[in-house]
Amino acid sequence: MGALLVVVAWVVAALLVAWLVRLFFRWAAKTRYGWIVGPMYDACRLPAVAVLVIWALLASVPAPTDGLLSAFRHGLLLAFVAACAWLAIRFLQVTESLALGRLAHEPTANRRQRRIRTQVRLIRGLTAVIVTLTAIAVALMSYEQARVVGVSLVTSAGVIGVLIGVGARTSLTNAFAGMQIAFTDAIHVDDVVVVDGAWGRVEEVKLTSVVIRMWDERRLILPTTYFTDRPFQNWTRHEARVVGEIRLHLDYTAEVDQLRREARRLVEESPLWDRALWTLQVVDVTPQTMEVQVRVSAADGPSAWDLRCDLREGLVKYVRDQHPQWLPRTRSEYQP
Repeated sequence: MGALLVVVAWVVAALLVAWLVRLFFRWAAKTRYGWIVGPMYDACRLPAVAVLVIWALLASVPAPTDGLLSAFRHGLLLAFVAACAWLAIRFLQVTESLALGRLAHEPTANRRQRRIRTQVRLIRGLTAVIVTLTAIAVALMSYEQARVVGVSLVTSAGVIGVLIGVGARTSLTNAFAGMQIAFTDAIHVDDVVVVDGAWGRVEEVKLTSVVIRMWDERRLILPTTYFTDRPFQNWTRHEARVVGEIRLHLDYTAEVDQLRREARRLVEESPLWDRALWTLQVVDVTPQTMEVQVRVSAADGPSAWDLRCDLREGLVKYVRDQHPQWLPRTRSEYQP
C-alpha cells in the first residue's frame, strides 16, 4: 500500500508540474513573445506531459533485479526514451515552422531567404534522424545482451565499418550530397530549374532527394546526387526573375518591324511582364524560313511560362489573321 501511495504521489507531482508549466506558457503567450510560446506549447504539450508522467513512474518504482516488476520498469525506461525522442522531434518541427514563418513564401523571395529555407529544412531533417538513431541506440543498450554485442562490435569496428559502408553507400552518398547542395548554394527551395529538358520548380529539398514540381503539376523526385553529378539549369540562382523566349518560323517576306511593333503591344498590355526586358530578333535562317526569337522577362517562373504562352498565341493569331503571306511557304520553280 505504501509503494502505491508513493507512485500516486510522484504522478500527482508530475501532473502538478505540468499544470504549472501550462499556466506559465499561457501567460507567456500573451506577451510579445507569444508568436514563439504559443506554437511551442501547442506542439510540445503532449510529449512533455508524457515525459513527466513516465519519469515520475520511473522515479517511484524501485529497481528490482528480476521478476515482473523488473520487466515493468524496463518497459517504462523504453517508453521514457521514446517520449524524449518524441518531444525532441516535435521541438525541432515547431522550431523549423517558426523560423520559416518569419520568411516570405512568395516565389519572388530573395536568394538569401530561399537559401535559409533550404538549409533550415535540411538541418531539421538531419537532426531528426540523429535523434531517432540515438533513441534506438539507447533503447537497445538497455538490454544486457545488446551491451555484450556492442562490446564485441567495438573490437571488430573496422570490419563492421567496412560492411556498413558498403551496404549503406548509396544512402550515405545521397545524404552527403544533400548537405553539399544546401551549403554550396547549388539550388534552393522555389528555384526554377531545367532537368533532362523538363522545366519545373524546386518544391522540397530533402536529405537524400529533391522534389521538383513540374509545370503540369507532376512531381519529379530525383536523388540529391543527380544535382552533384550532372549538369542542370538553374534559372533563379541569383534572383527570382526569369527571362523566357519563344520562336517563330516565318517566310522571308515577313516585315520584322511590323512584327516587332505587334510584339511590343502584346508585351506592354500583359500584366505578367515585369517591365524589365523584352527583345525581338531574327536569330537564324533556313533555306525556306527565318527564325524570329522573342525574349521577355517576368517576376517568376510561372509568370514567365504564362507570358510566353500568351505572347505565342497573340503573335500566331496576328500573323494568321493580318499577314497570312508571312506563314512558311515552300517555293518551286517550273521550267518547261
